[in-house]
Amino acid sequence: MSLTVLIDYDSGNLHSAEKAFQRMALEGAGGTIEVTTDPDRVAKADRIVLPGDGAFPACRRALDAQTGMVEAITEAVRIKGRPFLGICVGMQLLATRGLEYEPTPGLAWIGGEITRITPSDPSLKVPHMGWNVLTLDNCHPVTEGLQTGDHAYFVHSYHMQVADPAHLIAHTDHGGPVTAIVGADTVIGTQFHPEKSQTAGLRLIANFLNWAP
Repeated sequence: MSLTVLIDYDSGNLHSAEKAFQRMALEGAGGTIEVTTDPDRVAKADRIVLPGDGAFPACRRALDAQTGMVEAITEAVRIKGRPFLGICVGMQLLATRGLEYEPTPGLAWIGGEITRITPSDPSLKVPHMGWNVLTLDNCHPVTEGLQTGDHAYFVHSYHMQVADPAHLIAHTDHGGPVTAIVGADTVIGTQFHPEKSQTAGLRLIANFLNWAP
């Protein structure tokens, strides 16, 4: 039976994420869902999920503070090719660097920078918070069954500017395009919270649990 781990590094809304993943596993996606702080469990996992809430520098420091965790994730994903899902700041950490408060290196698995959202309409508030419509830009197995017009739940002030347009899987609009999903190789990330995005989010989670790149 496959093992999917959600990494606990004190920077994510793990309770609701764990419940959503367990629900989809029970509804047919299959496998075991486990929350862990143990790099050895990450190394043994078939799929890895990195959530994240808060500021980019704080999340990066928290991840680095878990001894051996970055190394375990990197080996599992970049060397062994295990599927990886980053959620919210967990997705932002895939970038080359973040520019929130101070330049901070990311994992550099998807080229790009994390920049502040700057709506063209000054009446639009930042943080970008609440439900918004997805526009699909590139096909990906994890977005199968999703379509342009589906809604997802966002809470963020920064987003990823990808270096390669092929890595932009979907965007939304908040006074201009805002990155919603990125992907490359066995790595995918969502700026929105799939665990809070009802039908579209649960479909994406189920697709990830069945993804075998």
